[in-house]
Amino acid sequence: MKFDLHTHHERCGHALGTIRDYIEAGISSGLSVIGISDHSPYFASDADHEQPGIAMAKSEFARYVEEVLKLKQEYAGKIDVLLGCESDFFPEHADVYRSVYEQYPFDYLIGSVHLSGGVSIFNRKRWDGLTDRQQIEQKEIYYDLIAQSARSGMFQILGHIDAMRGFYPAFSDIPTNAVDKTLQIIAEQDVAIEINTSGKTKDCGGWYPIDAVLERANHYGVRVTFGSDAHKPERVGDDWELVSRRLKEIGFKEWVYFKQKQRQIVPL
Repeated sequence: MKFDLHTHHERCGHALGTIRDYIEAGISSGLSVIGISDHSPYFASDADHEQPGIAMAKSEFARYVEEVLKLKQEYAGKIDVLLGCESDFFPEHADVYRSVYEQYPFDYLIGSVHLSGGVSIFNRKRWDGLTDRQQIEQKEIYYDLIAQSARSGMFQILGHIDAMRGFYPAFSDIPTNAVDKTLQIIAEQDVAIEINTSGKTKDCGGWYPIDAVLERANHYGVRVTFGSDAHKPERVGDDWELVSRRLKEIGFKEWVYFKQKQRQIVPL
């Protein structure tokens, strides 16, 4: 049974195609389940559309939900369309985001850290001139935010938990036990992590997270799910079979998706 819980569309300002395009791509690629999970608006901003090239406007959010629910009904029997959202996580604004999400019937929410220490995790220059100690500090700040997102109770899934390596592959080699500590917290909170295949589109190549992190996740009993993080329809379900095979090699027996925030177990 194939599923993909992480897809975007044109509302976020940096993806191509409509929601319908992604659903049709899911059907073409043999998915039984597709989750629509576009980027959350900046709910804590005074502006309606903070950073248009990154996320949708606040005024679009209800329309986004309405469209997904309408398409869920239209495609019933052909593919199971799930209502999701990839949410930024800002600890200082968590209650604002939580109050918005509680108004809608989400099947799941993906919590993703995109800003760490006030700087985008994808900023190529954020590592320039840092000492070894400062690099460790930056990695630990990032994983502390991920740990806080796991503890927040807001999310069923945590997104791309080593995406900071996207444009800085050496990130994986920065020595700290923060990754293990965070994986233990994720396991304790019973939140899933995604294997996100969009890493292949960045300088680092491969998937998020790397195999070494997945091996540790399996050791601690962290549950896993799949997301292509597709920003164009042709990437829906990308590398699903390869990920499934690799997870089995690592030792995982199952992966999960979420419907009405209830975990659905799929054997590998």
